[in-house]
Amino acid sequence: MTTAAITHSTTAAPLAALLPARRGVAWKVGPAPQLIRAGAAMSRLTQNGRALDVVELNGRVEVYADRADRFPVAPDAVITETGPDPVAALRALVLRVILPRLEREAARDTVVAHGREQLIIDGAQHLNEVGFALIDHGAHVDPVTREDGGVGIEWTADNGAEWGLWALPANGNLTLTYDGPVDGLYGLLPLLLPSTEGHEPSDTGSAFTRHLTDRFPQLRPLSDDEVVFGRRDDASGYIALPAKDEPTNYADDDRRIVAHLSSLGADLLLTAVPHMV
Repeated sequence: MTTAAITHSTTAAPLAALLPARRGVAWKVGPAPQLIRAGAAMSRLTQNGRALDVVELNGRVEVYADRADRFPVAPDAVITETGPDPVAALRALVLRVILPRLEREAARDTVVAHGREQLIIDGAQHLNEVGFALIDHGAHVDPVTREDGGVGIEWTADNGAEWGLWALPANGNLTLTYDGPVDGLYGLLPLLLPSTEGHEPSDTGSAFTRHLTDRFPQLRPLSDDEVVFGRRDDASGYIALPAKDEPTNYADDDRRIVAHLSSLGADLLLTAVPHMV
């Protein structure tokens, strides 16, 4: 089957427009080089050596991350076209799940071929990219070296919150830390959390945890002073009071919290920059 015989996906171009440029290079849309599903419309998105195949068939849109060593069998993300904004839903999965997964896979290959030191070097390049985007939005960014071998950047937001972004010698993704008022996370969390579909606010826990789960039902109370989110192969983290002895029987948007958010890809963080300054 030649590429000329494959109908182009109508989802690919609007999806590419919603994904961030990397090192000045935007995603490009082109013909799919191979037929993944018979009768499907397909297009390929490419950027800096990365490729995603967007496949449409029978009201479903599937995304397959290109892995040169094997033919795609199962999609990396699937949505239906019946939702209110299927392209936005697909963008969320690409940023939150697919691209970070590719970073982890690349990191495993890097460790085998070049050792963990190279993993930190690669992570520092991601930090630089996000750091310059933060600077462009007015943040003053300071580089930091950690005792555990990791590197990071720190900055203070306009609301006084202290942020940190870290490349740790772990899996190739980045980790974000936060110390400040709880409402300083309200712009970021919708980018990190899965869809609200199927989630109901928790009626357990404390006034503090319910204040968060009422707004974000994807959060789960772990205790009276902490909520968590995430699952395997997805962004994850916790939001908690700074100390265990702080009262949990009241909450408001100014309440000081600490947060630790992990398994984050550089692409997702670049889209999140306006919510972190």
